[in-house]
Amino acid sequence: MSAYLLTPLAKDDIFQIWSYIADDSEEIADRVERAIYDACSFLSEAPQRGHFRRDITDRPVRFWPLTRYPRYVIVYRPDSEPIQILAVLHGSRNIQRILKQRA
Repeated sequence: MSAYLLTPLAKDDIFQIWSYIADDSEEIADRVERAIYDACSFLSEAPQRGHFRRDITDRPVRFWPLTRYPRYVIVYRPDSEPIQILAVLHGSRNIQRILKQRA
């Protein structure tokens, strides 16, 4: 059975994303949140699906943009069991700086 673990900061990321979108539409916020959790499950089934971003970090983490909402990216550790979701961020944010702060 595939599984994933959300870090407390990743849970907070998801809550912040939901809250921001819900200011305009809770229905859309729910859809984006569901897409995030679906993508996490999808990645847990084959953790090598994501890609490295050496331009952002040398850490052994992979990145996966959401299919339906490609401005959001999941950052995860594929080598842990279960995979560990480190962050869920909007692409306009300074992902490099955020990941350095979460090291």
